[in-house]
Amino acid sequence: MVDSANLQGADAEVLAAARTWLANGQRVALVTVLHTWGSSPRPPGSLAAIGSDDGLAGSVSGGCVEEALIDRYRGDRLARPFPTRVDFGVDREEAARLGLPCGGRMELLVEELDAPQPLDVLLDEMAAGRLVARRVCLRTGEVSLHPSRDEPELAIRADSVTKVLGPAWHLLLIGDGQLARYVAQLGRMLGYRVSICDPRALFADPHPLDDVRYTSMMPDEAVRDLADHPRSAVVTLAHDPKQDDMALIEALASHAFYVGALGSMRTSRARRDRLARIGLTSAQIDRLDAPAGLPIGSKRPAEIALSIVAGITAARNRIGEAGR
Repeated sequence: MVDSANLQGADAEVLAAARTWLANGQRVALVTVLHTWGSSPRPPGSLAAIGSDDGLAGSVSGGCVEEALIDRYRGDRLARPFPTRVDFGVDREEAARLGLPCGGRMELLVEELDAPQPLDVLLDEMAAGRLVARRVCLRTGEVSLHPSRDEPELAIRADSVTKVLGPAWHLLLIGDGQLARYVAQLGRMLGYRVSICDPRALFADPHPLDDVRYTSMMPDEAVRDLADHPRSAVVTLAHDPKQDDMALIEALASHAFYVGALGSMRTSRARRDRLARIGLTSAQIDRLDAPAGLPIGSKRPAEIALSIVAGITAARNRIGEAGR
């Protein structure tokens, strides 16, 4: 179950702006990044909305080609009928003019939206914490919404483009303390909602982070209520097997896309043995990233946090690549 107060992330902001412009009588183009090559700074799946009179929400290039795209759309110089695929190539001379370090290329899908009501439905689903696959038929322009669970964020087919939308990605940390604070800060920088769970009053942070949710639920309860979702990652940092194992038993059977546990190689082997004796399957235990994170030779808390967040990022990006 997902908290109904979920922040919905950048996609929802773009769609909400488009809905407002449509309600005010503007034409609106919705732009999705399909492919990138070279130095393009925004990944596939990134969204932007362009109002026919004014306004730009989101970004497809970090600001490099938005001006040209807006000019083409408002000047009615984009290929029609919509949806249409647009190839933006930037050679070295143009890259220098735009302030890019080198040339790049991207392929965009441009749709023209004609009514706010479909966006109302989509935004309501996202606000309820549900994942929705928005499918665009490239032959007819028809848009359909479908329930989603484990699909990639972006799937490109010969006749359709499907983007999964929903609540913002979530990071649940089990165990409070200095390391959790560093991981939380890095997670927030990357756009995650972050929750820290620790029922131990002794470990409560005297200076809690303003944009992080703190809970004293038991770890297994926190996983069930906050992180049983394919856009959630769970990391145990408590240094207490009673707390960590309680969360891991629940998390490894959940829909979370990443489950990691802090600890040495020896500690991790002992943890896997305990989980097997408790009754978790080999497939469930194989999901566990332990020691958590990428091996970067980290020793200091901030470096360990960086390695953990890098590992989560690698797992998330593997999901995103699956449908391309």
